[in-house]
Amino acid sequence: MERIVYLRLRHRLQVKPHETIVLSDVAQLIADDEVYDKLANLLLYRVSKEDKNIIIIDVMQVIKHITKCFPSLEIQTVGPTQIIVEVAVKRRKVSLPLFMLIWFLLFFGAALTIMNFHEDVSMQEVQQKIYTLITGEVDSRPLIFQIPYSIGLGLGMILFFNHVFKKRLNEEPSPLEVEMFNYQMDLDNYVSLHENKESMKNIDER
Repeated sequence: MERIVYLRLRHRLQVKPHETIVLSDVAQLIADDEVYDKLANLLLYRVSKEDKNIIIIDVMQVIKHITKCFPSLEIQTVGPTQIIVEVAVKRRKVSLPLFMLIWFLLFFGAALTIMNFHEDVSMQEVQQKIYTLITGEVDSRPLIFQIPYSIGLGLGMILFFNHVFKKRLNEEPSPLEVEMFNYQMDLDNYVSLHENKESMKNIDER
């Protein structure tokens, strides 16, 4: 009687250079206790110098390795058909002068953007007119509106991005996190299609 193994590939895996990849690293398994440990430790891939920072492992490669070592097993796959393996290269520490330069560029760039936007929509004139309508007086610098508006602008940015430094305000993802997630998913789909040699076949390769 054939024993059934249920296999679900993970979406992404991060490994170090020259590391070995076993089946339990790339997939979730449901199997009999007799074969589970052997399957979990089955060698699938060994990262080498020739590999770049992205490796694609297809479910067909995984099934081929399993059936070669365990021909009597019946394999049922669930979920993704590919896993993206990212080879994590040790990054250099960012120098403090470079960090400060980038910080100043972002800070003053954002400040200029907000100032130019307010100038385009004539924010100061609008606040002056609102102050005149409410109080009946003319004031070229209605600080009673400008100060709360400036504070509210900062608080609004904090609420929008849902972060105070590294602390999250609630469990809901911010719009920036959603956009980064969508970008990462699109990037993963592109890499899966273009890095996996088995997903495309040219006419010259027949």
